[in-house]
Amino acid sequence: MTLRTLVTFATAIIMTAGAALAATHGGDIVYEKPVKGVIFSHKTHVEDKGLSCDMCHNRLFEMGKVAQEKADFVMESLYQGKYCGACHNGSMAFASNTRCATCHIGVKGQKRLSGGDKHDKKGH
Repeated sequence: MTLRTLVTFATAIIMTAGAALAATHGGDIVYEKPVKGVIFSHKTHVEDKGLSCDMCHNRLFEMGKVAQEKADFVMESLYQGKYCGACHNGSMAFASNTRCATCHIGVKGQKRLSGGDKHDKKGH
């Protein structure tokens, strides 16, 4: 096996593993700090928009670390181009100071996602 073949094979394995990792981590993340009920969808970004994991991870976000643990993970940082604001600047993607309800689902939305807000069928 030549070095080129080996590198091609290794790259294919890494890409497949990356896709599998994205699929297993493809669920939604619901942030609870600094505000409750902020949602991030891996599916929307990876599958629907076709972004690769490394476009955000290890550049804007550490792999496996939750951004909400950082003291500056607040809207002002996004407005300044940090975290989500690096892309959500109005040019690459909708600006982080618009379409608030896309990400901010609120406490009731968070309860609906977790199944903890069962509606009474009689009134609906």
